[in-house]
Amino acid sequence: MTILKGHQSWLFRDKPALLSSGTVVGPFEGRGPLGRDFDIVHDDSLVGQDSWEKAERTYLEEAAKIALQKAGMTQDQISFYIGGDLMNQITSSSYAARTLAMPYIGMFGACSTSMESLAIASYLISTGGAKHVLAGTCSHNSTAEKQFRYPTEYGSQKPPYAQYTVTGAGAVLVASEGDGPRVAAATIGRVVDMGITDPFNMGAAMAPAAVDTIVSHFRDLGVGPDHYDLIVTGGLGEGRARACQRPVRQASHPDAQDAFSRLRHDDLRLRQADGAGRRQRLAAAPPS
Repeated sequence: MTILKGHQSWLFRDKPALLSSGTVVGPFEGRGPLGRDFDIVHDDSLVGQDSWEKAERTYLEEAAKIALQKAGMTQDQISFYIGGDLMNQITSSSYAARTLAMPYIGMFGACSTSMESLAIASYLISTGGAKHVLAGTCSHNSTAEKQFRYPTEYGSQKPPYAQYTVTGAGAVLVASEGDGPRVAAATIGRVVDMGITDPFNMGAAMAPAAVDTIVSHFRDLGVGPDHYDLIVTGGLGEGRARACQRPVRQASHPDAQDAFSRLRHDDLRLRQADGAGRRQRLAAAPPS
């Protein structure tokens, strides 16, 4: 059973379970702090394919199959596959859905696609609209660079605050019962546009919506930051994630716009610090 809680949140009374998950990443991600936690780390970001888009599709297909194998289930036992990616027409996910041969619901929420898909999957399970739902997403650094910035082959220089899009995919299997973690609630966020036009500074563009969604979640459910052991966001970058903490902790402030003003001020300060740090490094570098 699902009920609307507050203005924009769903409360899942029966708490759908996460039966299993699958994660597949490229070599850069495998060298990161979470490298040992992924199911597969590929040495070649192209994974034997002749295009970045085909490689991205392959990552998702592998992640989905891993999730199914862990749960001991087959593709014909899945009611729906819900997923998306960063490409136009969610191309990689759509071709992966063709391979998976499951009833498919395409999603596009950019960096929120993974949680958006999980929220819709949980809603379907909680309302009796499905028995088992696979939710997933994928991205590839080279397809994202070509889509939103410049093709990798150009070798264009980036500012020090630029974010790096993940090469990888993840999938999770959701059911009404199971021993895995439970989904208790979901809050659907709004589009919050503060006029950020820098294609390299994705974190600054997304941070206001992240703050607004988290604050809305607290308001709808009647909880605060201390209710959770961990609050995780994706795609903001370390500096922007830190900048979000103050307005989130001051969620009870009567003037919400003031919180966003503080966020913009903190982001400007971070960008100025990034630029100063870069100039210092350039000044310290010996002449070639």
